[in-house]
Amino acid sequence: MLLERIASEMNRLKFYIAHAQNLPFIQNMEKRIQSASLLLDASLGHCFVDGLEHRDENAIYNCLRAYAAIDNTSSAEEIFRMTIVAPLIQKIIPRGLSGEVAGASGDGLENDYQEIKKCIEKDCQFLLEISSAENSGLHVFDFLANSILKEVLSAIKKGKPGAFSPGRPTEFLINYKSSLDFLGHLEGYCPSRSAVTKFRAEAICIEFMKQWNVGVYFSLRFQEIAGALDSALAATNLIPVHNSPSVNGNSQDLTLKQSTILLESLRSCWREDVLILSCSDKFLRLTLQLLSRFSNWLSSGLAARKTGNTASNSGYEWAASAVPNDFLYIIHDINCLATEVCGDYLEHVLQLLSSLSADVLDLVKQSILQGGKSLNDLTPLAINAITDALVDEAVKGLKDVKAIATTFRMTNKPIPSRHSLYVSGLLSPLKKDFLDTEKHNPYLTKETIKELRHGAATEITGRYYDMVVEIVSVARKTESSLQRLKKGAQRRAGGVSSDVSDPTVSDTDKLCMQYFLDIQEYGRNLSTLGVEAKEIPAYRSLWQCVAPPDRQNVIDL
Repeated sequence: MLLERIASEMNRLKFYIAHAQNLPFIQNMEKRIQSASLLLDASLGHCFVDGLEHRDENAIYNCLRAYAAIDNTSSAEEIFRMTIVAPLIQKIIPRGLSGEVAGASGDGLENDYQEIKKCIEKDCQFLLEISSAENSGLHVFDFLANSILKEVLSAIKKGKPGAFSPGRPTEFLINYKSSLDFLGHLEGYCPSRSAVTKFRAEAICIEFMKQWNVGVYFSLRFQEIAGALDSALAATNLIPVHNSPSVNGNSQDLTLKQSTILLESLRSCWREDVLILSCSDKFLRLTLQLLSRFSNWLSSGLAARKTGNTASNSGYEWAASAVPNDFLYIIHDINCLATEVCGDYLEHVLQLLSSLSADVLDLVKQSILQGGKSLNDLTPLAINAITDALVDEAVKGLKDVKAIATTFRMTNKPIPSRHSLYVSGLLSPLKKDFLDTEKHNPYLTKETIKELRHGAATEITGRYYDMVVEIVSVARKTESSLQRLKKGAQRRAGGVSSDVSDPTVSDTDKLCMQYFLDIQEYGRNLSTLGVEAKEIPAYRSLWQCVAPPDRQNVIDL
């Protein structure tokens, strides 16, 4: 009590000095006042140290009130740090470790924090309870930050400086999360929310958080995750992953390495041993960038294949070497990825970010769903690639269509009664084994095969129609020209022209009849593939072009 009264008087004396420092008698007493202040600090320090060593609550309480009275809280915090905290922390995190010892113990902090927590509870809690007692007037002290945390930070810097290094991301993250947990433990000793806010605003707490360079950590994780995907997409061909499909043919296993790496990279962004919640916005952006990178790789490759721009070092060599079967795997993987991204993956991300506001969560949800949609948008491109390959192979058989016209023009063939041989092989590419869902490709859905066959049949029929209509048009023009020349020759020879039509069937009519028989068989072949010929506009036009006048209005196969 005596020291507290002296401290109160000293505080009053300092107040007077501050307001009358220019008076001569005050200036004459300045040295005596400074000497008295130093003596008070020393006496108060000895008393406080003695109280701490013997855990004398009354002595500690009076000393703290005295420190508060002279507005010298920092001295009390420093004495507590040096007297009680430092020896404890020194035993847990020795300073000036040799290289051999440091290598043996490593830079891990998790176990150290556990020991420090025990020491705080055993040797520091008594003072924290005294300083945080209600109506004690000792709320001006912050032993948590300026004594305990300050000493812990100093010990880590000197004893385990590598703990703060993001160069080893895995160890860095463990230490970072352990440190956040330790700070949360310290905040648990705060008696109120305002005390927690005050603790977080302390300079030492801010300095402690600055030691953790999470920006560099994210950059390293970015290079690790995005680099793995870039390496996979840089391959010059599609790399299959050998998985055993499910019995029902609806396997959700990815079939290509590029797709597998994408899914692994997406999941890595939100793994517990990778994610830092304070960087969740950056990891979300990385997630969307991964989806965009994969989508651009696939769409650009398919576009380059269509235009023929797949030269060496173009980055799209894989598209040139891919066969139709590969694109079926791409379609399967796209569907699996889109289902995963918009389903379980999205739910996992939203669960991790559940502490955010509803508006923010909705934005996160919409952005990921948009990424999933960008994957679904690739399916038509892959289907078109297969369709183009099938059509290119099928139209090779159309060369016989022109040969038929030559045959009828050069020979006097009778009226045809059966279809040409080429028709049977015209749709053979659409009957390939890889389009058999039950026997050869369990990754192919019935909806996809229907879309593939209908699209290819439509394109083949369009090419078929273009070729036939051109041949028939030329044949009719040629026949008309020959008839005019023949009539002109008859008139010049003095012959009598007749209005009666020649009862014989012309070569053009025979040609049209042959094509008519061919497209009938072609239509029946389409039906066996599940494609209705009459639903294809080009087929209807082809029918009207070559069918006899009495059968043009009704398509009858």
